[in-house]
Amino acid sequence: MERREFVASLVAGGCAGMCVDLTLFPLDTVKTRLQSQQGFYKAGGFRGIYAGVPSAAVGSFPNAAAFFVTYECTKSLLGAGGVLSPPHMAPVTHMLAASLGEIVACLIRVPTEVVKQRTQASPSSTTYNILLATLREEGVRGLYRGFGSTVLREVPFSLVQFPLWEYLKTLWSRRQGHTLYSWQAAVCGAFAGAVAAFVTTPLDVAKTRIMLAKSVRRQHTEDDLHQRGWFHLLGSLRKGPPHFAIAPRLL
Repeated sequence: MERREFVASLVAGGCAGMCVDLTLFPLDTVKTRLQSQQGFYKAGGFRGIYAGVPSAAVGSFPNAAAFFVTYECTKSLLGAGGVLSPPHMAPVTHMLAASLGEIVACLIRVPTEVVKQRTQASPSSTTYNILLATLREEGVRGLYRGFGSTVLREVPFSLVQFPLWEYLKTLWSRRQGHTLYSWQAAVCGAFAGAVAAFVTTPLDVAKTRIMLAKSVRRQHTEDDLHQRGWFHLLGSLRKGPPHFAIAPRLL
């Protein structure tokens, strides 16, 4: 990837991620509270729907930029005359690039996500107080609570979203005989994102509860994960809301 393309991916990806995160933040708050173990109204209901927004504002640009730069660089390297360069191998290239991009982005995303979600579920506290409390009680390691579960959510999401997005763009472009307009690419992205969100919502619920869990409940959640595995943990989610807050996540 040339330097100009690198900078373009960095800026465009970062700006796009920040705009999306801040615009849809109220829906993200509703989703987090619906998924929380304590229930929607005890977690704050519709009060303080912008609780935790400073954490999102700080992390969204570098998080999105890291993903898109890694995604584009990996896609360029894998498709540059190697085994994955033939057109029929494009879906594999997109899946590998998206997976690596998500893993790199999670190094930035998880600390801000932990603080954001804990603030969303405790609207009477501030982002700063939640950050200090997390560092005091759990140390830096606490900021990475749920890192594994976040990767296990993000990688399947990207494995569905990006190959589907690229396929839809290619299909639509071929049918109309020219490159897609921006709004057409956006429609393809929205559809691919909705499908990916629907498929990975149970994993998103598990990730949210692990990040929010504290003391006894935190230990119980982690014991379930380590001793009984992901299938038991995902099965236990049936005790919560049957919709898993899927509507806000799809939006």
